[in-house]
Amino acid sequence: MQSEKQILGAYGEHATCNYLVQNGFTICATNYKRKTGEIDIIACKEQTYVFVEVKTRTNSYFALSDVITRTKQMKIIRTALLFKAEQLSKLKNPINMRFDVALIEKTPNEKLTYIPNAFTADTGYW
Repeated sequence: MQSEKQILGAYGEHATCNYLVQNGFTICATNYKRKTGEIDIIACKEQTYVFVEVKTRTNSYFALSDVITRTKQMKIIRTALLFKAEQLSKLKNPINMRFDVALIEKTPNEKLTYIPNAFTADTGYW
């Protein structure tokens, strides 16, 4: 049985997947887990893989610094690099990588705030 937190998270991920598809993306994976961490959604469009962290709240307060810490960013980056390495044999052209954040407010005035390029990897990690 899923907890309320898990149900809320699944709701936000579903809403974000719908948003991405409506904007021309293909969903490549959801809840992609490796020892290094988890990525909520991996989507692609043209030559770009987009790694999306989804945060869903039942109130309208979001502090981006509370939503995705530098430690969480690094886990996502390391996991994205593993995904990229797994995909190399299937890719014919170089790919770009981007890290986005989706903030979902599940309130009476439901709102999805989508932040492309919310964070980047430091030069040393690529």
